[in-house]
Amino acid sequence: MRPADLIRLLLLAAIWGASFLFMRIVAPVLGSMPTAFFRASLGMLGLLVILLLMRVRWDFNGKLKHCLMLGVINAGLPSAMYCLAALVLPAGYSAILNATTPMMGVLIGMLFFAEAMTLSKAAGVAIGLFGVAVLTRTGPVEFDIPLLWGAAACLVATACYGFAGFLTRHWIGQHGGLDNRLTAFASLCGASLFLLPFFGGSLLIQPPASWGGLDVWLSLAGLGFICTAFAYVLYFRLLSDIGPIKASTTTFLIPPFGVLWGALLLDEPLSWAYLYGGVLIAIALWLVVRPTSPAKVPA
Repeated sequence: MRPADLIRLLLLAAIWGASFLFMRIVAPVLGSMPTAFFRASLGMLGLLVILLLMRVRWDFNGKLKHCLMLGVINAGLPSAMYCLAALVLPAGYSAILNATTPMMGVLIGMLFFAEAMTLSKAAGVAIGLFGVAVLTRTGPVEFDIPLLWGAAACLVATACYGFAGFLTRHWIGQHGGLDNRLTAFASLCGASLFLLPFFGGSLLIQPPASWGGLDVWLSLAGLGFICTAFAYVLYFRLLSDIGPIKASTTTFLIPPFGVLWGALLLDEPLSWAYLYGGVLIAIALWLVVRPTSPAKVPA
């Protein structure tokens, strides 16, 4: 991996780790659904500007409907779930739980897409779930019902990511595929449309007591423009330059940044549970995503 690629990988992890910080700042003030809607819509607008500047050819190859549906699963629902979790969980918790995405992909692949479950992957799933239990039971936040609901919301989000990986391959990857940048933009359009009625309903039922100050809106701008629009472009550049396996290692790097930003900027308490749970989940990730040697064919 070239030094420039490593720098981009670390930058992407730092940006996505900061997204949990921004949600933790914005969601308690504006509410979960407004935060999720603004993130998707601002990300959509930011990505539109980027694509216009890059002069991308607007050809969806007949897959626009699938991209919009994918956006609900890959962006809309996860964004809503993480914003709900941000009401009760520290940023570090959500960042570490986000790292269970590959494990969810393994489970969903086995249950719904006839993917083989190897011993390594099964061990990874078991260790990862144990890591989640260690984090929630021994972390700095009191073990109670809100904590469990917050953790469950994060796991629903990672399950959505797991489904999205297989659906992207099935809906988008066939018959010549589609420009990843167009897929990302259309997905954010679908997410924004999906979240719009929830945003409107939340304003009618329980409007925000305050629309916050400059810090809230700067955090929201960072969440939409940097952590969503710019991060998508950076991620797809990495996919092109170093491939999906190496690019997926950013999953290992997001939790330390999420914990770091929360501790430095929000004074979130640190705990050895972050280390214990994070290491267990990191081991689980390695077991799940490590490349396996192809079986030798007898001569």
